Parts: sequence; C-alpha cells; structure tokens
Amino acid sequence: QVQLVESGGGLVQAGGSLRLSCAASGRLYSIISMGWYRQAPGKERELVASLTRGGSVNYADSVKGRFTFSGDIAKNTVYLNSLKPEDTAVYYCHAFTDGQGNYWGQGTQVTVSS
Repeated sequence: QVQLVESGGGLVQAGGSLRLSCAASGRLYSIISMGWYRQAPGKERELVASLTRGGSVNYADSVKGRFTFSGDIAKNTVYLNSLKPEDTAVYYCHAFTDGQGNYWGQGTQVTVSS
C-alpha cells in the first residue's frame, strides 16, 4: 500500500501564492506517477499537474505558467502562483501505481478570494 500525506493550502487573495506538499510512504517502488487533482463544488475532479517516475511533468492548460511542480515521487510540492478565484477547490494528491491501485490524499482546501 501507499500512504499520502498532504500539507499546505489555505486562503489567499487573487494574485497571491500558496504551496501544497505531498509526502508518500509505503510501497514507493510501485508508484509510476504522482499527481495533484482538484475538485470545485459542483464540478468533476480534474488533473492539475503530474510527475512521472522518469521526471516528466505535465500541467493542465488552465494552470500552465502559474503552477510549478517540484520534487520527486517520495515528496513533492506544487507552487501555486498568480492564483485566481477559479482555482478555489479541494486539492488532492494522487499516486498511480503498477498493479497496486490508485491512492489519494485526504484533500486540502485552497480558497482564492477576489
């Protein structure tokens, strides 16, 4: 199994910055990629950014140029810059594994006021 512990998030004004961190433990060898998803009220959960074991990083078009993914499979941080009210959501850390299933963090709230 894989355990994910998130930290960070909070309340910030539009244009501000926040940081989200995710620490993984357990069967790290089974993790193929790590990602951050978000879910706003009334909307589906969407991928924000992902990091593969090989080091490739991908971003959703809506956050390109504003969010930066740093770190590795075991511990990573997403820097949320130039935040907009539409970035308000619960953000979840996610681990995709090789045959061991998918794992989610507990979620952390990001609120951006206008």
